[in-house]
Amino acid sequence: MSKYVYNPWPLGKIAKKFQRKELDQLKESGYEFDDARDVVNIFEDKVANYAGSKFAVAVDSCTNALFLCLKYLNATGEITMPCRTWLSAALSVLHSGCKIKFEDFNWSGLYQLKPYPIYDSAVRFTKGMYVPRSYFCLSFQIKKRLPIGKGGMVLTDDAEAAKWIRCAANEGRNLQVPYNEDNVSFLGWNMYMTPEDAARGLLIFDQLDEINEDVCNQNDYHDISGKDVFK
Repeated sequence: MSKYVYNPWPLGKIAKKFQRKELDQLKESGYEFDDARDVVNIFEDKVANYAGSKFAVAVDSCTNALFLCLKYLNATGEITMPCRTWLSAALSVLHSGCKIKFEDFNWSGLYQLKPYPIYDSAVRFTKGMYVPRSYFCLSFQIKKRLPIGKGGMVLTDDAEAAKWIRCAANEGRNLQVPYNEDNVSFLGWNMYMTPEDAARGLLIFDQLDEINEDVCNQNDYHDISGKDVFK
């Protein structure tokens, strides 16, 4: 469990009325945790075990999961990816500093950002889905198999990658150190998953089938390669 203390600002009267219920619902369903941040760890461990990876790091979107994997690998040059995909996946490649080579090929559930061992598995979520020795990115957007609203995760067997991505997604912080004591020296990003979102993920996950068909394939997307942003 994390030593990090999740201590939100005191809520006003109106905010308390509309405070999200997932953490309370999770405890009511039988989960035990001392601190809300521990819920994220529980969610990560559960998905890693289900998928077959050693580690999992929850973030706020699959788009940012792809971006962080590219940054961790110091990706440069040209990334080959399908021209029929979701816009933000391609934009994450450009934001990382790489260029894109679009190709029109068939895919279902996932595809690789070649030549790197990064997989966009935004529309596949099924038991044993992890590709060994990869950086496998998931989406929990509202139309996906595990629809928490918005969210993502990186699955990997690389302990250093998991450590780096967790730090990078949390503003460069060390979550084992109290916020006011952490002398942050790493320029990170604000891309973490909230405990409430992780709790929602657990509640839905426990109702989900182990084996699930892919949500989409290339036929569900239009060709984005002609858009001005890629010219």
